[in-house]
Amino acid sequence: MTAARLVIAAPSSGSGKTTVATGLMAAFARRGLAVSPHKVGPDYIDPGYHTLATGRPGRNLDAYMCGPGAVAPLFAHGAAGCDLAVVEGVMGLYDGASGQGELASTAQVSKLLRAPVVLVVDASSQSRSVAALVHGFASWDPGVRIGGVILNKVGSQRHEELLRDALDESGLPVLGVLRRAEQVAVPSRHLGLVPVAERRGDAVGAVEAMREQVEAGCDLDALMALARSAPPLPGGVWDAAEAVGRSGGPVTCGAAPVVAVASGAAFTFSYAENTELLAAAGAEVVPFDPLRDEKLPEGTRGLVIGGGFPEVYAAELSANAALREAVAALAASGAPVAAECAGLLYLARSLDGLPMCGVLDAEARMSKRLTLGYREAVAVSDSVLAAPGTRVRGHEFHRTVLEPGAGAEPAWGMHLPERRVEGFVRGGVHASYLHTHWASEPGMARRFVERCAR
Repeated sequence: MTAARLVIAAPSSGSGKTTVATGLMAAFARRGLAVSPHKVGPDYIDPGYHTLATGRPGRNLDAYMCGPGAVAPLFAHGAAGCDLAVVEGVMGLYDGASGQGELASTAQVSKLLRAPVVLVVDASSQSRSVAALVHGFASWDPGVRIGGVILNKVGSQRHEELLRDALDESGLPVLGVLRRAEQVAVPSRHLGLVPVAERRGDAVGAVEAMREQVEAGCDLDALMALARSAPPLPGGVWDAAEAVGRSGGPVTCGAAPVVAVASGAAFTFSYAENTELLAAAGAEVVPFDPLRDEKLPEGTRGLVIGGGFPEVYAAELSANAALREAVAALAASGAPVAAECAGLLYLARSLDGLPMCGVLDAEARMSKRLTLGYREAVAVSDSVLAAPGTRVRGHEFHRTVLEPGAGAEPAWGMHLPERRVEGFVRGGVHASYLHTHWASEPGMARRFVERCAR
């Protein structure tokens, strides 16, 4: 793998990584380059903006959930055939999984990809001190190669001159300057942006504004030269069919079983590799929108409902009684159903008092508490996704609580941050708050398709 590549990082969250990364993706795509977009960590929302900017699926690189050894192969899979790959970091450059050193940090991913880093610095409240900050980040880990700096939220021409003078002593080039008055306003929710699917027209305009800002303030030629300085990346390329093969091979059956996958504005949280693995295992993957479609795709043998913000669309989801009844009937038939987070809420009896599918004997409601973080888990019940004892790493991200009733077994035993059981397994239904990346355990996709084919 010889793709030119850059990692866009920052000293802390809120420095402007998304604006710079998305703007760069769009600017280089406008030049006619095939740009591969990537995001460090479990974030589902930023990749939606990356997809708008590049026309290619935004992909996640998560060394916690998939393991450090999978990062480069997954990157190579996404970047195959592209002229440039841009990787947006997560949090601060050296921030990763809590209490586990560099694991899952942007710094670790940059080293695994042998990629130069561009540090985006919020310079709004400093002048000469910026040099000390940049020097500290550049010298902290000799294995991390910081190739330049983009200054964000710069107040004036005089402010820019002071910053540039200070950074002259650091030896790192200033590759761009973005002015404070030109900041792009993008609405946010919880810890991230509002998903593209919820505001597509506005999102297109936001991406265009990011592109214009980056084109006006950044040296694209110098950034491309830095990206091309990345050395060849050794190792293989992740392949869904090969991954399924290692877990036992594709399911042998007659016609490919139809697996319906929830999409649309209410269910935007998914990893591209999950559906690729379902297809590689032998399924016909058919998307549908629970906000608009009144029935499941023809011939549906299995159902996957990922995450999102269903609370925003609870009234519309509840109003689509025909689809709720179809989902309940499919689950009652014993067909495989895999639901994560928002999907879990959709399968409950109600969400904030509004009727949902009633597959699970549970009531869901919004809360003020944000549950967020990586998790270690082990399957404690036999299900359509995992045999008991299967170990996975996942991520939780929600502001809801569930008041369960009876009639189901737990899905997972959690090891972090405390020991507990979580989720529901009942018949063919596996529902949980835990988001999982199936590239870390391809056997889950194969097992699901196998159950669908029965």
